[in-house]
Amino acid sequence: MSLFGTDGARGIANVDLTIDLATKIARAAAKSLGSGARVLIGRDTRISGPMLEAALTAGFTASGVDVLLVGMLPTPALAYLISKMDCQAGVMISASHNPPQYNGIKLLDHQGRKWPIEQEALVEQMVLSGEFQAVGDSHIGRVFHYETTAIGHYLRYLESLFAGLIPELHVGLDLGHGAAQATAERVLRNLGVHVHPLFHEPEGSLINVRCGATDPSTLQDQVLLNRWDLGLAFDGDADRLIAVDHTGHIVDGDEILYVLATGLKQQGLLAQNTVVATVMSNLGLERALEKEGIVLERTPVGDRWVAQRMREQGFVLGGEQSGHVILAQYASTGDGLLTALALLAEIRRQNQSLAELVGAVERYPQILRNVRIEKTVAEWESIPGLVELVKEAEHSLGRDGRVFIRPSGTEPLLRIMVEGRDLQEITMWADRLESVVQHALESAKA
Repeated sequence: MSLFGTDGARGIANVDLTIDLATKIARAAAKSLGSGARVLIGRDTRISGPMLEAALTAGFTASGVDVLLVGMLPTPALAYLISKMDCQAGVMISASHNPPQYNGIKLLDHQGRKWPIEQEALVEQMVLSGEFQAVGDSHIGRVFHYETTAIGHYLRYLESLFAGLIPELHVGLDLGHGAAQATAERVLRNLGVHVHPLFHEPEGSLINVRCGATDPSTLQDQVLLNRWDLGLAFDGDADRLIAVDHTGHIVDGDEILYVLATGLKQQGLLAQNTVVATVMSNLGLERALEKEGIVLERTPVGDRWVAQRMREQGFVLGGEQSGHVILAQYASTGDGLLTALALLAEIRRQNQSLAELVGAVERYPQILRNVRIEKTVAEWESIPGLVELVKEAEHSLGRDGRVFIRPSGTEPLLRIMVEGRDLQEITMWADRLESVVQHALESAKA
């Protein structure tokens, strides 16, 4: 059993992620925190959210931990509120960008950061052992309700950061039927933006379905049709941002990092002239930053590793191609709305359109294949012929190309990424690599 992936415990609600498992996770986490601790619990719009919220609440209170419920809100809002509400930990119930039937449990520390892997491992061990002890009736944890009040602290914080810095633009807003509906439209309107919301109903059965950061195609169409200045799309728990410029071009996390990094450098605010990104970020970003005298440091996939490298080295900006951007000066975790505000502020500061700001990034073609596979993290390297073929591809692509293979941390998939200047060449290598994996799977079933 591997309970925690790159972004918490995740699975199909009521099938993989059951109320029994959620209760056990809460009881194990409570043992790690100690009786008398306070935990903040939030959720996105998924139908299974209240069910898992109840299970977690039961597990924590049975273990002597007080629970503060803040209801439906983005992950970064929960992360911000943990210390503000004098809590020792937080739990976000969300499967982020995954389809509606999935849900997840993400454990955050008192500073809003993901629990260390070692601490998650202890929770997993306790869940497996099933050795829990309920407290006496005089020590049962209490439940406090802040569903209608807590979010205001987060909204006022963001507005205070960007008051007077946001341009008066017409912006399409794809809320993906997710948690951003509680924050984004209100903050942007208060700061003077002409907002045009799409998919803004908090409908958990439609979260991330043909909308949001994972599929901004409708937003693209609407930006072009209505001649809006740009569009902003959030994922289910609003910790990611994907933008669309006025030409309909999708501006992903790599290009957002470029805009923010060059802007910070111009103002002398980019620590060590360095940006942190993962191995999935496009080579075009690295080359564009090089021309501006900015170093790109790469980490393994996952915002956990980006955040860790930033803390270790004192860097202020990092993120992922998926749109998960960390602005360490303002937040401990990725925040889609914060990123959107920083991007809009940069548009105003430089008095350029988003299309002009990202024009210097020449993206290399990148092919990503997802193969459904049940193998563990280490086993893909044992697939006959795969490692040798990877080496052959890397030698052929040279400095202007890459091959990267990894298991997904949130789904039973093997991800194969091939990148280079020649689309036909990288497509050929992607086909060959995928074929080797598929052949191994078919042979294993025979």
